Amino acid sequence: MALPEISRSMLKNSLVLGLFAIATVGLVAALHQATAGRIANAEREAQVRALTEILPQSSYDNHLLDNSLQLHDPLLGSKSPQTAYIALKDGKPSAVILRATAPDGYSGAIHLLIGIQADGRLAGVRVLGHRETPGLGDKIELAKSAWIRNFDGKSLSNPSEDGWAVKKDRGEFDQFAGATITPRAVVKAVHKALQYFDANQEQLFAAAQVKSNG
Repeated sequence: MALPEISRSMLKNSLVLGLFAIATVGLVAALHQATAGRIANAEREAQVRALTEILPQSSYDNHLLDNSLQLHDPLLGSKSPQTAYIALKDGKPSAVILRATAPDGYSGAIHLLIGIQADGRLAGVRVLGHRETPGLGDKIELAKSAWIRNFDGKSLSNPSEDGWAVKKDRGEFDQFAGATITPRAVVKAVHKALQYFDANQEQLFAAAQVKSNG
C-alpha cells in the first residue's frame, strides 16, 4: 500500500536531515583533527617562550619540555602537582624552572615560573597568571613594571632569612603603593621555592638525568 504523500515527504525530510547531521559531524571531526596539531604546537611554542624568558638558551642544550617532572610538595604552594623543567648542559644539570603558586594573593592564587641555577641563585621569576587589581597588584607582571626582576641573582642566603619579606615587614623587597598583599605573597612563594630546591636539588637533578638517559 502506497504511503500517503505527507508520509513520503516526512520520510524524505528525515533522511535529508539525517545525512546533513552525519556530514556536519564528519566535517567538525575533520576540522578538529586538522587543527589539533597546530593548536598543540602553538601551546608548546608559548611554553618554550615563557621558559626562555627566564633561562638564556646558551645555558642549556636540551628540550626543557621533554625534561619535566611532576612534583608534590606544599612548599610549592598547591595541593595539585607542580611541574619542574630541568635544564641540562653537556648532559649535566645547569638549572631548574619550577612552577609554583602564591596562594595568598589579594584576589586569589598567583601562578609563577621560578628559575633557579644549579648554584642556587635565581635566574628569574615570571608570573603565569593572576587576578590581582589592575593598576596596583598587576605590577608583578614584567609588562607592567620591572619589579619582578628584583629576584634576579638572589638566593636562599642572599638576602638573609629576615630579608625575604617586603620592606613594610622589615624585609628587602619593595611593596607597591596601595598594594602590599600581592608582592608579599610573591616574595613568600619565591622564598619557599628556594627552600624546596635547597632540600631537593640532588633528587631533582638525579631524576632528570635518569629520564634523559632513558
